Formats: sequence, C-alpha cells, structure tokens
Amino acid sequence: MITGGHVTVFVSDMDQAVHFYTKTLGLELTQRFGNHWASVQAPNGLVIGLHPASEQSPAGKRGSISIGFQTDGPIAGVVDTLAKQGVSFPAGIIDDTQVLIAPFADPDGNELYFAEARSDLRPGKTNVSAA
Repeated sequence: MITGGHVTVFVSDMDQAVHFYTKTLGLELTQRFGNHWASVQAPNGLVIGLHPASEQSPAGKRGSISIGFQTDGPIAGVVDTLAKQGVSFPAGIIDDTQVLIAPFADPDGNELYFAEARSDLRPGKTNVSAA
C-alpha cells in the first residue's frame, strides 16, 4: 500500500537549507525546483522535503518537528566533525539510559538529533546486572 514517503521541513532560505542538509550533513540532493521545493536523502532511505515557509507553515517553530538521524559511527565523532563545521550542540551528548542523543538544529531552528544505541545495550550483547 504505502511504498515510501518523506518528511517536509519548512525553511526560510532554500539555498541556505540545501547547503546545510547537503554540504554540512552530507545528504544527497535528489530534486530541486528552484526555491519551491528540494528533496534530500540519506543513504538508507530517509527523504526530507524542503519547502518554503509561509504564514501557515512557519520555519523553525519549536516543537513542530523533530528529525532523528542514525550515524555511521560513534555519535561522539559525528558531533565533533559537525561542531568543527559550526553546528551547535548546546546540550552536548545526552545519555538517556538506553540511547545517546545529540540534539541540534538547522539554520531555521528546526529540531534535529543524532541517536546511537548505547554500546552495552546493542543487540547481541548480554546485559547482566549485579545482584
């Protein structure tokens, strides 16, 4: 029935948004229709549609959207690499008991985060607590 989909993020500046999602985060630009629409895609299928903001759909409205990204390596390395490119991680890396989370935002303030399962809780690991 459903064969795919995407998340739409409303942005105030299409060029700035495309640059951030492609050059800073390394996603692939798959479509661009001027300043009307752009699609960027992660290697394993997450598609984000970038759409101009409007009065009805403002960019960066806190709490309106949150997109999580999986990393191809330890979250600390990804955070370090992006911090060197100017991405701010004000809360740093948060240990949420089962997952490590690194919240950040795009240039419009849309909430994004990286998540990594804690290594001691990954599948195949034996979790034994001391009695």
